[in-house]
Amino acid sequence: MVSCTEFIPLYSELFKYLEEKGGHDEVVKYWEYISDTYVADLLGKEVAGKGLRGCFDYWSKSLNEEACDFRMELDEDKGEFTIDMRWCPSKGMLNSLEHMEPYHDYCGHCAVLYARQLEKYGIVSDCFDMSKVDEAKCFERYVLAEKKK
Repeated sequence: MVSCTEFIPLYSELFKYLEEKGGHDEVVKYWEYISDTYVADLLGKEVAGKGLRGCFDYWSKSLNEEACDFRMELDEDKGEFTIDMRWCPSKGMLNSLEHMEPYHDYCGHCAVLYARQLEKYGIVSDCFDMSKVDEAKCFERYVLAEKKK
């Protein structure tokens, strides 16, 4: 059986191909399609009734399945949910490959896939720090839109 991690280099190459053919906008259109057809259902089921708690539940499962090293915090009083990705195995794998260069904005898919869906439930991205993606690290914070004002 082929593991999902075997597809990570393929995704990176697909993103490069799409950008070559139609620019970065074409890559973003693809991510939006994935967000609307796949992520909407999975994340939506968790968030629709539980809000930020649904975010915590969704990522608890998915990040553990991907064997990430992460720390999450949920502060329902402040209306905040954070993910401190201390090691992303997908980006880590891409960084370690010697036979190919990873797509320059590989990690950009996370911001598009999830923020697009969360906005439907009044949850917005307050911070998406990708300054350490070359170390397979990032930080995300989502807040209730009503608390951001």
